[in-house]
Amino acid sequence: MKQCKITVLKTTFDEELAKEYGAEGITACTAFTPGQVFYADYKKPDGFCDEAWKAIYQYAFAIAHGVEASFYSGDWTKDPNVAICSCNDGLRPVIFKLERAE
Repeated sequence: MKQCKITVLKTTFDEELAKEYGAEGITACTAFTPGQVFYADYKKPDGFCDEAWKAIYQYAFAIAHGVEASFYSGDWTKDPNVAICSCNDGLRPVIFKLERAE
């Protein structure tokens, strides 16, 4: 089994929704920084947000086991070995790139 390389592409913040639903002082997620890299197989990497892991772990597991990332639809990404995923935070989602680590 290989590992899945997880790269933080960007952190986002929906100001309009945060203004309406967010707690006072909410900002973009501070758990991740664009450019951060983690490696995983079946286990959550050290320092990785629990909620973000729950949102992407099935992709990381599949990629680490050799499944092409496009296994869900076939028209998701240009490279079938890359998945672009996000955490489930509707106010400040973090966007991740998952790919097989060589």
